[in-house]
Amino acid sequence: MIEPTSGNVERMPGRRRERVRTYPHAVTLAIVVTARPGGGPVSGSEGPSEIGARVRLYRERAGMARPVLAAQIGRSAEWLKALENGRIQRTPSLDLLLRIARVLELDDLATLTGDDHAVPVTVFAGERHAALSEVQAALTDYRITPSDRPVSVGHLDERLRKAWRIRHSSPDHRSQLGALLPGLIRDAQTAARTAEDRRAARRTLAGVYQLADFYVAYQPAPELVWMVADRAVNEGYEADDPYVIACSAWAMVQALRDSGRWEEAIALARNAIDQITPYLNRAETPDDWHGIAGALQFEIAYVHGRRGRSGDAWHGLEQADRIARQLGPTYRHVQTSFSQPVMAAHATTLGVELRQPGEALRAARSIDADNIVSVPRRGRHLIEVARAYMQRDEDTAALTMLAKSEQTAPETIRYNGFARDMLRDLLKKPPTGMRTDVCELSQRVGIRA
Repeated sequence: MIEPTSGNVERMPGRRRERVRTYPHAVTLAIVVTARPGGGPVSGSEGPSEIGARVRLYRERAGMARPVLAAQIGRSAEWLKALENGRIQRTPSLDLLLRIARVLELDDLATLTGDDHAVPVTVFAGERHAALSEVQAALTDYRITPSDRPVSVGHLDERLRKAWRIRHSSPDHRSQLGALLPGLIRDAQTAARTAEDRRAARRTLAGVYQLADFYVAYQPAPELVWMVADRAVNEGYEADDPYVIACSAWAMVQALRDSGRWEEAIALARNAIDQITPYLNRAETPDDWHGIAGALQFEIAYVHGRRGRSGDAWHGLEQADRIARQLGPTYRHVQTSFSQPVMAAHATTLGVELRQPGEALRAARSIDADNIVSVPRRGRHLIEVARAYMQRDEDTAALTMLAKSEQTAPETIRYNGFARDMLRDLLKKPPTGMRTDVCELSQRVGIRA
């Protein structure tokens, strides 16, 4: 058994962590492609055999072997061969077509579906941030021989702490992280292989991956979400640190949840809680250990909410809220933002997920959003409030909340699938006298009016 170490990591969710994660529950674009809730089959002008032939055509043009593409989309080479040869009768889901399009670097989903209308992949997957390629390169360069330049783990820790502060205080948090992460990732990976205290270096590297998770979320590169989550968990185990493992598991739980792997998400969260539970009754255990336990407890509640299990969801929320109250009104976990104000924001999200907008709005009214310290998390909470109003057909109130979210954290709403989906709906049928407001907000968020 090792002794607890203090936590120094910070984070977002809920998406539904603003994060993969998944796309809006129902996304429809004209007559071209319709995705059923939960990522169901795609309907278009041509069937699965024609789609399979196109996949093969563009895979071969890209010079990519079948096993390589199959691995990157999470399928077997045998399955991909069957699709390409027309032996699969069911059209692939929208999520799967998006993965194929991203890996083959296709900008138009209609390239695969065969429809004459253009269907930009970004309509469904969100925008690609300008620094994504640099961050991706830093993540994938980790096997290259490290430089001879020594890297101080202590200095890395300080850079990481500053990066977390910048992430939570900046309206343009994604751009700020995009500038910081490439160097931070490379130096942390070098330290993990060269530092004298490898355990300390691995703890720091795990924290860097946890931070990177916030950046890669909600972008058209879901494989990076899985990559950083898995690497963070692995570094936690290599450091033999239950706290770091739990913080890393928190990100992985969200990825599992948003891909519909409910039982795996719950099992991982419970396992992480079990690993740190023996330390929680010790007087010397830092508050952050209790904080990550509370954050994981809410993630379990969130999974139940996503599944529509109201009783289990609200019971889980109560358990997490009990921990938040024990930690006091001034406590905040840096990585997860777990705190008393955020618990009210979590209750808002649960109400929305359970289609109980009255409960969601009651929770939202119980706090002042300005008390949510993290600017991106505050912006996300306002989006959740807008979702609650949309469920009650109160479009004017929803638009007001979306506008306030954009003013608070423009780089949160710009990459949030739920917000973009609501704005598309409002563009089709804007509130009376507010068409110009909807169009202007949509343009600022990056949606064609």
